[in-house]
Amino acid sequence: MDTSLSTPLDPATPADSGTLVLAVPKGRILSELAPLLARAGIRPAPDYADENSRRLRFPTDDPALDVVRVRSFDVATFVAHGAAQIGVCGADVLMEFDYDQIYAPLDLGIGRCRVSVAEPAELAGRDDPSRWSRVTVATKYPNIAQRHFAARGVQAEVVELNGAMELAPSLGLARLIVDLVQTGATLKANGLMETEVIAHVTSRLIVNRTALKTRPEVIGGWIARFRAALASASAR
Repeated sequence: MDTSLSTPLDPATPADSGTLVLAVPKGRILSELAPLLARAGIRPAPDYADENSRRLRFPTDDPALDVVRVRSFDVATFVAHGAAQIGVCGADVLMEFDYDQIYAPLDLGIGRCRVSVAEPAELAGRDDPSRWSRVTVATKYPNIAQRHFAARGVQAEVVELNGAMELAPSLGLARLIVDLVQTGATLKANGLMETEVIAHVTSRLIVNRTALKTRPEVIGGWIARFRAALASASAR
Protein backbone atom coordinates (compact mmCIF):
# COMPACT_ATOMS: atom_id res chain seq x y z
CA MET A 1 0.00 0.00 0.00
CA ASP A 2 1.27 3.47 -0.91
CA THR A 3 1.62 5.43 2.34
CA SER A 4 3.26 8.48 0.80
CA LEU A 5 0.19 10.66 1.42
CA SER A 6 -0.32 9.54 5.01
CA THR A 7 3.27 9.70 6.21
CA PRO A 8 3.87 12.91 8.22
CA LEU A 9 6.69 15.18 7.23
CA ASP A 10 9.91 14.88 9.19
CA PRO A 11 10.88 18.45 10.16
CA ALA A 12 14.53 17.38 10.05
CA THR A 13 14.32 16.34 6.39
CA PRO A 14 12.00 18.63 4.40
CA ALA A 15 11.05 18.01 0.79
CA ASP A 16 14.20 19.79 -0.40
CA SER A 17 16.76 18.05 1.80
CA GLY A 18 18.71 20.53 3.89
CA THR A 19 16.54 23.52 2.97
CA LEU A 20 14.95 25.33 5.88
CA VAL A 21 11.47 26.79 5.32
CA LEU A 22 10.30 30.02 6.95
CA ALA A 23 6.51 30.54 6.86
CA VAL A 24 5.22 34.11 6.94
CA PRO A 25 1.65 35.47 6.81
CA LYS A 26 0.17 37.23 3.82
CA GLY A 27 -1.21 40.74 4.16
CA ARG A 28 -0.21 43.93 5.91
CA ILE A 29 2.32 42.24 8.20
CA LEU A 30 4.68 41.72 5.25
CA SER A 31 5.64 45.41 5.14
CA GLU A 32 6.30 45.48 8.90
CA LEU A 33 8.28 42.26 8.70
CA ALA A 34 10.53 43.34 5.81
CA PRO A 35 12.99 45.49 7.84
CA LEU A 36 13.33 42.75 10.45
CA LEU A 37 14.06 40.12 7.81
CA ALA A 38 16.68 42.41 6.27
CA ARG A 39 18.40 42.93 9.63
CA ALA A 40 18.37 39.15 10.13
CA GLY A 41 20.12 38.76 6.77
CA ILE A 42 17.13 37.34 4.89
CA ARG A 43 16.53 38.72 1.38
CA PRO A 44 13.75 36.88 -0.45
CA ALA A 45 13.18 37.03 -4.19
CA PRO A 46 11.82 40.44 -5.32
CA ASP A 47 8.26 39.22 -5.97
CA TYR A 48 7.97 38.01 -2.35
CA ALA A 49 6.44 41.35 -1.35
CA ASP A 50 4.14 41.51 -4.39
CA GLU A 51 0.64 40.57 -3.27
CA ASN A 52 -0.26 39.91 -6.92
CA SER A 53 2.45 37.29 -7.33
CA ARG A 54 0.97 33.83 -7.74
CA ARG A 55 4.11 32.23 -6.39
CA LEU A 56 3.87 31.00 -2.79
CA ARG A 57 7.41 29.74 -2.20
CA PHE A 58 10.34 32.09 -2.64
CA PRO A 59 14.08 31.46 -2.62
CA THR A 60 16.31 33.81 -0.64
CA ASP A 61 19.91 34.88 -1.03
CA ASP A 62 20.70 32.04 1.39
CA PRO A 63 20.47 28.76 -0.60
CA ALA A 64 19.64 26.91 2.63
CA LEU A 65 16.51 29.00 3.33
CA ASP A 66 13.22 29.41 1.45
CA VAL A 67 10.26 31.56 2.46
CA VAL A 68 6.62 30.51 2.00
CA ARG A 69 3.77 33.00 2.12
CA VAL A 70 0.51 31.59 3.52
CA ARG A 71 -2.64 32.71 5.33
CA SER A 72 -1.99 33.97 8.86
CA PHE A 73 -3.98 31.11 10.43
CA ASP A 74 -2.03 28.57 8.39
CA VAL A 75 1.47 29.63 9.51
CA ALA A 76 1.07 27.82 12.82
CA THR A 77 -0.26 24.70 11.09
CA PHE A 78 2.66 24.59 8.65
CA VAL A 79 5.16 24.89 11.51
CA ALA A 80 3.36 22.52 13.90
CA HIS A 81 3.29 19.76 11.29
CA GLY A 82 6.87 20.29 10.13
CA ALA A 83 6.12 21.60 6.63
CA ALA A 84 8.00 24.72 7.75
CA GLN A 85 10.56 24.72 10.52
CA ILE A 86 10.33 28.43 11.42
CA GLY A 87 7.51 30.93 11.13
CA VAL A 88 6.17 34.34 12.03
CA CYS A 89 2.77 34.09 13.64
CA GLY A 90 0.37 36.31 15.55
CA ALA A 91 -0.17 35.53 19.22
CA ASP A 92 -3.91 35.33 18.45
CA VAL A 93 -3.32 32.27 16.26
CA LEU A 94 -1.19 30.61 18.95
CA MET A 95 -3.94 31.27 21.51
CA GLU A 96 -6.59 29.81 19.25
CA PHE A 97 -4.81 26.59 18.27
CA ASP A 98 -2.42 26.03 21.20
CA TYR A 99 -0.22 23.58 19.28
CA ASP A 100 2.15 21.74 21.63
CA GLN A 101 4.54 21.15 18.70
CA ILE A 102 5.31 24.89 18.55
CA TYR A 103 7.86 26.83 20.58
CA ALA A 104 7.66 30.65 20.45
CA PRO A 105 11.02 32.00 21.64
CA LEU A 106 10.70 35.64 20.54
CA ASP A 107 8.12 38.43 20.59
CA LEU A 108 8.89 40.37 17.41
CA GLY A 109 6.93 43.43 18.52
CA ILE A 110 5.23 43.93 15.14
CA GLY A 111 1.65 43.48 13.98
CA ARG A 112 0.28 45.12 17.12
CA CYS A 113 -3.46 44.72 17.55
CA ARG A 114 -5.89 43.09 19.98
CA VAL A 115 -8.54 40.40 20.20
CA SER A 116 -11.64 42.15 21.46
CA VAL A 117 -15.34 41.77 22.16
CA ALA A 118 -17.63 44.22 20.35
CA GLU A 119 -21.35 44.80 20.32
CA PRO A 120 -23.81 47.25 18.72
CA ALA A 121 -23.07 50.77 19.97
CA GLU A 122 -26.68 51.30 21.03
CA LEU A 123 -26.45 48.35 23.44
CA ALA A 124 -23.02 49.11 24.89
CA GLY A 125 -23.32 50.14 28.51
CA ARG A 126 -27.06 49.43 28.62
CA ASP A 127 -26.96 45.69 29.32
CA ASP A 128 -25.26 43.90 32.22
CA PRO A 129 -22.90 41.10 31.05
CA SER A 130 -22.71 39.73 34.61
CA ARG A 131 -26.34 38.63 34.25
CA TRP A 132 -25.79 36.68 31.05
CA SER A 133 -26.00 32.89 31.11
CA ARG A 134 -25.73 32.41 27.35
CA VAL A 135 -24.71 34.62 24.45
CA THR A 136 -24.28 34.18 20.70
CA VAL A 137 -20.89 35.24 19.35
CA ALA A 138 -19.72 35.53 15.76
CA THR A 139 -15.99 34.96 15.42
CA LYS A 140 -13.14 33.23 13.66
CA TYR A 141 -11.73 32.44 17.13
CA PRO A 142 -14.16 29.84 18.56
CA ASN A 143 -11.72 28.51 21.16
CA ILE A 144 -10.68 31.93 22.42
CA ALA A 145 -14.30 33.09 22.60
CA GLN A 146 -15.54 30.00 24.41
CA ARG A 147 -12.69 30.11 26.95
CA HIS A 148 -13.20 33.82 27.55
CA PHE A 149 -16.91 33.58 28.26
CA ALA A 150 -16.66 30.27 30.13
CA ALA A 151 -14.29 31.98 32.59
CA ARG A 152 -17.18 34.36 33.31
CA GLY A 153 -19.72 31.60 33.70
CA VAL A 154 -21.32 32.36 30.34
CA GLN A 155 -22.02 29.74 27.69
CA ALA A 156 -20.96 31.07 24.30
CA GLU A 157 -22.89 29.82 21.30
CA VAL A 158 -20.33 30.42 18.56
CA VAL A 159 -21.15 31.21 14.95
CA GLU A 160 -17.93 30.66 13.02
CA LEU A 161 -17.19 33.19 10.28
CA ASN A 162 -14.00 33.84 8.34
CA GLY A 163 -14.78 37.47 7.59
CA ALA A 164 -17.39 40.24 7.70
CA MET A 165 -17.90 39.61 11.41
CA GLU A 166 -19.14 43.18 11.78
CA LEU A 167 -22.34 42.32 9.88
CA ALA A 168 -23.42 39.59 12.30
CA PRO A 169 -25.16 41.69 14.99
CA SER A 170 -27.10 43.92 12.57
CA LEU A 171 -28.34 40.89 10.61
CA GLY A 172 -29.39 38.97 13.72
CA LEU A 173 -26.71 36.30 13.38
CA ALA A 174 -25.10 36.97 16.77
CA ARG A 175 -25.34 39.43 19.63
CA LEU A 176 -21.60 39.99 19.94
CA ILE A 177 -18.47 39.52 17.89
CA VAL A 178 -14.95 38.56 18.91
CA ASP A 179 -12.48 39.81 16.36
CA LEU A 180 -9.03 41.23 15.74
CA VAL A 181 -9.01 45.01 16.16
CA GLN A 182 -6.27 47.42 15.15
CA THR A 183 -7.75 50.93 15.07
CA GLY A 184 -11.45 50.23 15.65
CA ALA A 185 -12.41 52.15 12.51
CA THR A 186 -14.16 49.17 10.90
CA LEU A 187 -16.17 48.56 14.06
CA LYS A 188 -17.27 52.19 14.19
CA ALA A 189 -18.18 52.23 10.50
CA ASN A 190 -20.51 49.29 11.13
CA GLY A 191 -22.19 50.63 14.26
CA LEU A 192 -20.21 48.53 16.74
CA MET A 193 -18.27 49.43 19.87
CA GLU A 194 -15.30 47.62 21.38
CA THR A 195 -16.38 46.70 24.92
CA GLU A 196 -13.62 44.40 26.18
CA VAL A 197 -10.07 43.50 25.24
CA ILE A 198 -9.40 39.77 25.58
CA ALA A 199 -5.71 39.93 24.66
CA HIS A 200 -3.14 42.27 23.18
CA VAL A 201 -1.45 40.70 20.17
CA THR A 202 1.96 40.94 18.54
CA SER A 203 3.72 38.65 16.08
CA ARG A 204 6.03 35.93 17.42
CA LEU A 205 8.89 33.94 15.96
CA ILE A 206 7.85 30.30 16.19
CA VAL A 207 9.77 27.09 15.58
CA ASN A 208 8.92 23.42 15.29
CA ARG A 209 10.05 21.67 18.48
CA THR A 210 11.21 18.53 16.67
CA ALA A 211 13.29 20.58 14.25
CA LEU A 212 14.84 22.43 17.18
CA LYS A 213 15.81 19.11 18.79
CA THR A 214 17.16 17.48 15.62
CA ARG A 215 18.83 20.56 14.12
CA PRO A 216 19.68 22.66 17.18
CA GLU A 217 22.64 24.48 15.63
CA VAL A 218 20.71 25.55 12.54
CA ILE A 219 17.42 26.47 14.23
CA GLY A 220 19.20 27.98 17.21
CA GLY A 221 21.32 30.02 14.82
CA TRP A 222 18.25 31.54 13.19
CA ILE A 223 16.70 32.32 16.57
CA ALA A 224 19.94 34.11 17.49
CA ARG A 225 19.87 36.07 14.22
CA PHE A 226 16.31 37.26 14.85
CA ARG A 227 17.21 38.14 18.44
CA ALA A 228 20.15 40.20 17.20
CA ALA A 229 17.92 41.88 14.60
CA LEU A 230 15.48 42.89 17.34
CA ALA A 231 18.32 44.22 19.49
CA SER A 232 19.64 46.21 16.53
CA ALA A 233 16.20 47.75 15.94
CA SER A 234 15.75 48.74 19.61
CA ALA A 235 19.22 50.31 19.71
CA ARG A 236 18.29 52.77 16.95
